[in-house]
Amino acid sequence: ILVQGMTNKVIVALDNKNLTQIVSIVKKTKSEAYGFKIGKEFFYNYGIEGYKKIYKLSPNIFLDLKLHDIPNTVEKALKAILKLKPLLTTIHISGGDEMQKVSAKLKHNKTKILGVTILTSLNSYQTKKYYNNQNINALVKKFALNAKNNNLDGIVCSPLEIKTVRKVVGKKLQIIAPGIRLEKKQTIKKDDQKRILTPREAIKLGANYLVIGRPIVESNNPLKTLKEINKSIINK
Repeated sequence: ILVQGMTNKVIVALDNKNLTQIVSIVKKTKSEAYGFKIGKEFFYNYGIEGYKKIYKLSPNIFLDLKLHDIPNTVEKALKAILKLKPLLTTIHISGGDEMQKVSAKLKHNKTKILGVTILTSLNSYQTKKYYNNQNINALVKKFALNAKNNNLDGIVCSPLEIKTVRKVVGKKLQIIAPGIRLEKKQTIKKDDQKRILTPREAIKLGANYLVIGRPIVESNNPLKTLKEINKSIINK
């Protein structure tokens, strides 16, 4: 049962070194957020106990650990994750067909398993170097098709590939987009996101949910910022 409003589209990313500050942000913004993303930085610092603190405040959690290993290891790790009952969790599509298939077989009603395509920190030079293809759109399209064929529940991709992915996966799979900035020229200290769009643009292209961290958690008024984002999406 979802606690937050079903119309909310923003998942607030909580990666931050201060647990007290994180708890405060969750309390302030949970009425306007679809859910909260807990990634590696949070999970490796605060573990399951930290996770449970956030879960008590809001059970709508995206546990984003991006599993990528041999199928047997990923299967066992996912079984442990499913006990925590997040709404969403992630594996890397590049882990291969068998890894995706064993992951998909573990699905149950509570947790949706998403396939990560190409990280938003990579540009065409890097994809050429590591995937032997500088056409990011074509790479993401191929990854999304494989995720669909292997029965994953959704796709994580940069907003620039949403339109392509939606054509490949249809309406059945969810699309979750990180790399969201309130304005294209918005500068954030140590920002490593290369492929970005605004919230309004990303939803218009077909994203189901947006992952937004620093523009909200580093703002002077996180709740006000989130309300403004929600308003901009509704008024698309």
